[in-house]
Amino acid sequence: MRIAKGIALAACLWFLPAALSAQGIDPASLTRPLTDSWPTYSGDYSSRRYSTLDQINQSNIRNLALAWTARLTAGPGGAGVYSISNTAVPPPTIVGGEAAEAIQVGGNFGNGPGTVVGAILEVNGILYMAAPDNAWAVDAEDGTVFWHYFWKTRGGTHVGNRGVGIYGDWIYFETPDDYLVCLDRKSGKERWHKEIADFGEQYFSTTAPLVIGNHLIVGTGDDLDAPGFLQSYDPETGELQWKLYTVPTKPGDPGLDTWANLDAASHGGGQAWTVGAYDPETHLYIFGTGNPTPANVTPTRGEGDNLFTCSLLAVNVDTGKMAWYFQTSPHDTHDWDSTQTPVLVDGAFGGKPRKLVLQGTRNGYFFVLDRVTGEHLLTSKFSESANWAKGVDQRGEPVRNPEKDFTVPGSLVSPSNLGATNWPPPSFDPETGLFYICTNESFSMYFLMDPDPREVTGLGGGQEIGLGSLGTSIEAIDYKTGKIVWKHMFSAATSTGIGLLATAGKLLFGSDPMGNFIAFDPAKGTPLWHTRIGQLTNAPETYMLGGKQYVLVSGGDIIYAFALN
Repeated sequence: MRIAKGIALAACLWFLPAALSAQGIDPASLTRPLTDSWPTYSGDYSSRRYSTLDQINQSNIRNLALAWTARLTAGPGGAGVYSISNTAVPPPTIVGGEAAEAIQVGGNFGNGPGTVVGAILEVNGILYMAAPDNAWAVDAEDGTVFWHYFWKTRGGTHVGNRGVGIYGDWIYFETPDDYLVCLDRKSGKERWHKEIADFGEQYFSTTAPLVIGNHLIVGTGDDLDAPGFLQSYDPETGELQWKLYTVPTKPGDPGLDTWANLDAASHGGGQAWTVGAYDPETHLYIFGTGNPTPANVTPTRGEGDNLFTCSLLAVNVDTGKMAWYFQTSPHDTHDWDSTQTPVLVDGAFGGKPRKLVLQGTRNGYFFVLDRVTGEHLLTSKFSESANWAKGVDQRGEPVRNPEKDFTVPGSLVSPSNLGATNWPPPSFDPETGLFYICTNESFSMYFLMDPDPREVTGLGGGQEIGLGSLGTSIEAIDYKTGKIVWKHMFSAATSTGIGLLATAGKLLFGSDPMGNFIAFDPAKGTPLWHTRIGQLTNAPETYMLGGKQYVLVSGGDIIYAFALN
């Protein structure tokens, strides 16, 4: 047995350099439509999550079967288990970090420390993925773990990690204790790490770095009263290029008049904790911002809109200057971040071609804007139960109903805190012209627990009691009208889904709350195939390797790859 294992390990180590020797990714290639790889967070910069691969299609989806699985082992002592069909010994773990001790911190929301919730990149036959404090390189053909990197953390909020970025032969990921780490993609060895936020102010970093040319775009989160910001770093050296605050921080800053005063604004939140979309023609990076703080008790914020929280911002990626904004939840009072993935679409609107950005937000509303100018074109409700707004104003922004704020007797509000949808990404199919989104028609009672706002910070001052849901569904929205074309209801309502993937094979991949991985007809919403593999934790992706199309999804610390049988 020892001899067999030694031979297997030697074979694995002999094969590893050849498998990882292919040239890394050219950042310019990310501007092209998504084809056989998955080289960035949403597949390509448009964030449509639409693949042109069609080997797997409606005519043969019944033959889709499990090709391999791989279990990842987080922490300082292990890299992962080889695929189900082999027993090769995984390579050793590479350990880095600033802390004195290597301690594995468990995940939040019931997630294990190795749970993969974010994007998995596929480049030249290798998969790159991350969980809090951990990153891996895995063979995309059979699940072999090539290397594992473990970061010794100082602590912080381990809510999840949304993936890695790649530039040439280098991999980047963020850590919960606020470091940007650069690894050699071939070996997993660390090149450098840079602190990107003040850990003492309780920032935490979860988003996937996004490579745009010679810019590495990173964001952070914070649930206390700290200002949000977006930053750009040099991908080669890690040096800061620019920093954009999402709330006013000094006299004269735009939007200051929408806050009670400068002190309120400069502690106002608006965190940039998820990945946006990029338009190469205008050099605009378009992303959503988080909720204002204090989130639930608002008098210290004033009665204004609290810009630029809960907004879509368009930023020139070369200068870090804001080109335009649109606020989707003015003066938010329910912690409904507007950080849902924006989707870039070129299509007809109002009888003429337009360059558009679409977004379905946590508050239950769907928006269409001109992505060049920020001009508002359409607002509609995709959540029928959403009852927090009195209507939509002339700017296309929902008008908050103060009676639906946190109140002493309690207010019946839809959606609940997790939102009508959440950060798991939507999809857009250019063939059907439909925008797909996961929806939960949830209700809660919102109680004001501390009517004196002077000592309230962060998410304090209120209490939410969930009452249930009218149902969880996947919806298809016609972006030209805002109308729901089809809606597939599930028999349970426990979440807002893991995200979606559309392909040229006339398929829409998603999941249900019962642990089924499902393929739908994107035109009608009819289920065409499913397999029950348990709770899924990230949005499906697809790639082509060795003449075979794979569809990839994770369930906790297990990666599942499907292909035609």
